[in-house]
Amino acid sequence: MTFSIIARCARTGQFGMAVASSSPAVASRCAFARAGVGVVATQNVTDPRLGPKALALLESGASARECRDIMMRTAAFSAFRQVMILDASGRSAYWAGERILGRYGQASAEDVAAAGNMLADEQIPQAMVTSFSASSPEFELGERLLLAMEAGLAAGGEEGPVHSAGLLIVEAQSWPLTDLRVDWSETPLAALRGLWLLWQPQMRDYVTRGLDPTTAPSYGVPGDS
Repeated sequence: MTFSIIARCARTGQFGMAVASSSPAVASRCAFARAGVGVVATQNVTDPRLGPKALALLESGASARECRDIMMRTAAFSAFRQVMILDASGRSAYWAGERILGRYGQASAEDVAAAGNMLADEQIPQAMVTSFSASSPEFELGERLLLAMEAGLAAGGEEGPVHSAGLLIVEAQSWPLTDLRVDWSETPLAALRGLWLLWQPQMRDYVTRGLDPTTAPSYGVPGDS
């Protein structure tokens, strides 16, 4: 019911994830990232508890593979889970239980991994990884992730229509640099692209406003002088 991509930007140190699904509000339960630590995708029959647990293991010093092995030894109902983990060094690990739904697959390269279930084609994760790796490292990570998701959709996406999508990026702060969600739509990736085009030019202004409002640009709203 889901296809997603997790990645690290070597230029900025950002970690991020983009995800789409036929079910509603997919990003609220599948996407987890922590600045300086890594990013985790938990999907298929989703257990949202796995995201924070994996990030805690990564922060304690476990590699992506060590984290996966510990998690899947101890997680309940691991046969139903599909999990991707990317650590601070850009190394990835993947788990697919034997009760994953439909056609599924995974692909990875340096600083990136993609996976999906209920896929129209098993090669869709590879199409996403190829797109990400081919995109310019000078692009914002959010742009590269969206290009990869659009490549996955163009390659067939899910077996059925997708209805929700999300984009999560962390950089240096304890809160996300970007957390955009389309919880229900006939064209969620197109709607997510529209949100990104609105958000991207001003996303760092909101970080500045949080850290030091005296140096922040004008709010640009009625009554702001």
